[in-house]
Amino acid sequence: MVNRVILIGNLGKDPEVRRLENGAVVAKFSVATNENYKDRSGEWQTQTEWHDIVVWRNLAERAESSLKKGMAIYLEGKLTHRSWQDQEGNNRRTTEVVASYFRIISKREGGSDYNSGGGGYFPSANDEAASSSGSSSQSSSEGKVNEQTATSNVAPDTADDDLPF
Repeated sequence: MVNRVILIGNLGKDPEVRRLENGAVVAKFSVATNENYKDRSGEWQTQTEWHDIVVWRNLAERAESSLKKGMAIYLEGKLTHRSWQDQEGNNRRTTEVVASYFRIISKREGGSDYNSGGGGYFPSANDEAASSSGSSSQSSSEGKVNEQTATSNVAPDTADDDLPF
């Protein structure tokens, strides 16, 4: 059986980091992913999903020092569910991704992020324009730009061949 999650998205806020009594470090943050689609009237719509992410120990310390709101990241982990009682005694349940790996794809500078930098969320209006013009060369050249964008702003301590795309 497999429980594996892979996300590419933008951080919704800086990581919140806690140090537990036993010395363990945990960081929590949210990641937004977008899906573009055409509605019935032919207009492009973007659906944003928010994912709660948890990282532990060394990865939490790395998140604290390197992740900032708006950054585009690639992450891998597993889906988990937790139950607890709130202050009023109500039973609550949450779903989180416990990440085992993350990599910064790009930093948000001047409003530019992974999505507006030519990468990431498929399909897009640009894909439609490329296919309707009958030109596949535009689409393949965009793919090369996307690949360069995805690898140009990564942390120097990680190898490029770790990514599955």
